[in-house]
Amino acid sequence: MNALDLRPDTARSALSGLVRRRGSDDDVVERYARALWSTLTEPGDGIAAHVIAHEGAAHGIRLLEGWCAGVQAAVPGVSDADFVAGCKRWAPRLAAAPISVMAPAARAAGVQMIVPADPSWPHSLDDLGMHAPLCLWVRGDVDALNRLQPSVALVGARAATGYGELVAADLASDLAGSGVPIVSGAAYGIDGAAHRAALAVGGLTVALLAGGVDRAYPAGHADLLRRIADNGAVVSEVPCGAAPTKWRFLQRNRLIAALSDATVVVEAGWRSGSLNTAGHAAALSRPLGAVPGPITSAASAGCHRLLREYDARCVTSAADVRELIGRGGLDTRQPAGPFPTHGESATDDRSRVRDALSTRTWRGTDDIAQRSGMSRDDVEMILGFLRLDGEVRSSADGWRRAT
Repeated sequence: MNALDLRPDTARSALSGLVRRRGSDDDVVERYARALWSTLTEPGDGIAAHVIAHEGAAHGIRLLEGWCAGVQAAVPGVSDADFVAGCKRWAPRLAAAPISVMAPAARAAGVQMIVPADPSWPHSLDDLGMHAPLCLWVRGDVDALNRLQPSVALVGARAATGYGELVAADLASDLAGSGVPIVSGAAYGIDGAAHRAALAVGGLTVALLAGGVDRAYPAGHADLLRRIADNGAVVSEVPCGAAPTKWRFLQRNRLIAALSDATVVVEAGWRSGSLNTAGHAAALSRPLGAVPGPITSAASAGCHRLLREYDARCVTSAADVRELIGRGGLDTRQPAGPFPTHGESATDDRSRVRDALSTRTWRGTDDIAQRSGMSRDDVEMILGFLRLDGEVRSSADGWRRAT
């Protein structure tokens, strides 16, 4: 099967078992084209979203194929330079035909795909605008995504202390036991404690992954993810078979913040990735809370920073969280202004290039461009900067990360 064949029969065959709605020929082709786009782009690609919004997903694929063949095109709302830059990012993945691998993997794992036109689509994600996901891959109950109002994101450090895990479990069990769903990222530490506690009381919990939902990450949470899928949903915007990378983890955090009515950081170090989730919550004007810890604990330094510098609300009980989601009189307005995104929380193109490199295997520039979802020109520029910083090495065989 030609992965870029957009005929209705091809689309129906590719999506067989992955979608509920049969729909018209145009609907099926458009849905299939969104699946294709999810294999060609990295999460949050605003240019791809503009192309799809103005031209439709299927016609957008045809424009990309035309550009690869030397045919220039203009897209309303997208400058020629941005469109060309986007095509340079997406083109390296066209030849890989990942949809031919992704669809069988999704069927084997019992995964379904939903798009914004579906009744089960969680429209809270629409608040992300042009950075909203193009589609979602769901393992479990897709209708669970429409039962998340109100819901709370409980996030925090992977290297959590006993104190942090105890507080996360107490909050999650109290909230989930009273009918408030828990959203988190299924990582070790705070995330895992929150998911397990919600399941223990028979509550609804949803996990957002940075890689495909057909692969357990972290591997040690394979059983936990199975239980979440059996009772709620495991969700990702990247297709089955996709590997989690640092860039995708940081982009995944915006989905956790957008799906939830409030975000609570239970325990976090000064540079914890949880601050990235908090930043997305603040940018979306979602209420933000933080749990205080011992002033001597480095594991709570990030929470104290949120309380002191960014007007997060102090959370010491589930009652405080209920106030955040509107079951009390607390003023949940967030302050305007910049949010901390430096250090390990920064989402930049260097992270994408680093993720595409190996410390053992030499990789060519074209291979790195395909893995990172970036154009060859941008990859070459960033590799130059990384080499100046001593982060990468080059040889006649290609590039690799310095050990």
